[in-house]
Amino acid sequence: MSVTTPKGPQLAVLPTADESDTGSVAQILQPSGWRVPKGYANGIAAEGRIVVTGGVIGWDADERLADGFVAQVHQTLSNIAAILNEAGARPEHLVRLTWYVVDMDEYLANLKELGRVYRAVFGAHYPAMALVQVVRLVEKAARVEIEATAVIPR
Repeated sequence: MSVTTPKGPQLAVLPTADESDTGSVAQILQPSGWRVPKGYANGIAAEGRIVVTGGVIGWDADERLADGFVAQVHQTLSNIAAILNEAGARPEHLVRLTWYVVDMDEYLANLKELGRVYRAVFGAHYPAMALVQVVRLVEKAARVEIEATAVIPR
């Protein structure tokens, strides 16, 4: 019998916040030798009930869009938090966010403000994330749309 050792980076599973503090059992997946990313995770492993949102934009209950990119992001994240709450999930249960922006330069020019509004809504929990620039969104005045996936531990 022959045993082979895989080549390439090894995977480290980093601890998240104590389960009793957050109710989260997600594990951050960080390949050894890779720099730890800022503001997102390379990957997350979790078990439990999956909660998925559609594409959420920055409008209020009356479908009025917030004014400006950062304000729309804040409202979008707040809307995602409200959807999660309906399922009994909290921000620390998030395992993935996919952001669609109509202007990557607008996103990059507002990183500090975006960090502040993100932490105001979701705290310091950073799931796996992707950021994609798109030509436009269904709502013409929308500047950002975000899809979210959460896993509520059993």
